[in-house]
Amino acid sequence: MYSLGNRQQLYGKNFSNTSAEFENISLQSLFKKSRISPRQKEIANNYMVIKKIFGFSAVNSRVSNSEAGLLKQYNLKPLEETTYRSMVNELETLIEWSKTGDALKKMHSDNIFEIRVKELKFLQANNSLLKLGELYDGYSVLEKYIEYLAG
Repeated sequence: MYSLGNRQQLYGKNFSNTSAEFENISLQSLFKKSRISPRQKEIANNYMVIKKIFGFSAVNSRVSNSEAGLLKQYNLKPLEETTYRSMVNELETLIEWSKTGDALKKMHSDNIFEIRVKELKFLQANNSLLKLGELYDGYSVLEKYIEYLAG
């Protein structure tokens, strides 16, 4: 039903070379449909201010055991083991949780987002992003999402 030619006509792009264009479409739809949590927007703004002033993270803190436990509770891998697609799915879940009327899910959504930003800061401060390679590039989605929230 949807052959490669149909997708090329539909989106006006060539998806045969790389899936990056296809992933950008899902990322853009994620950004458009999101209703931003005020706490997540505050975290993103703080991150971008530090990044613009210093060019890198001034804080080099690791994730605590209780924060790692919260990630494990929802079967989330550490950021350095997260793929592009799994990070998009995780952000979609966090957005849905922030829209619900359940106060616990909203709180966990904000806490998980804060943990992810903390992990990103740690990876950047230690230049670990250069070592991750192309497979585990979930951090790039997170960084784009932070830029969107702060923008």
